[in-house]
Amino acid sequence: MRTAYDFSPLFRTAVGFDRITRMLNNSAQYADGDLSYPPYDIEQKGEDHYRVTMAVAGFGPEDVDVVVHENTLTVSGRARAESENGGKDLLYQGIAKRAFERRFQLADYIKVENAGLEDGLLTIDLARQVPEEKKPRRIEIHGAAKLENKAA
Repeated sequence: MRTAYDFSPLFRTAVGFDRITRMLNNSAQYADGDLSYPPYDIEQKGEDHYRVTMAVAGFGPEDVDVVVHENTLTVSGRARAESENGGKDLLYQGIAKRAFERRFQLADYIKVENAGLEDGLLTIDLARQVPEEKKPRRIEIHGAAKLENKAA
């Protein structure tokens, strides 16, 4: 049973919250549970480093696309045509090679550092890279005497 939520009353009065709107709409769209293929892990490697690992058995590097656009990481894959299968006559095909597309919402300042495919596992390394002007900085507090000298 799927429960649909209508967030439109909230969106009528919200200005500048486009990302939140998209995230809520996407989460409602994926509520069906069809997110089981391909399986994936999200791992925190350090304070500002993350790794997404996806099981993409049967896919080669030329079959998988990794794209970042507006804080959304999209991983998609398309299996090669059957003619490129090496002419195999499969009696049973248990390895799913169906096309897929999976989207991940990235927080601000998250950048993709590296992506690799080895032993059927696609790994995508991510890091938070906050610009210097956005980092908190400590302000030195001066006494009243120092303030008078600076004004003079």
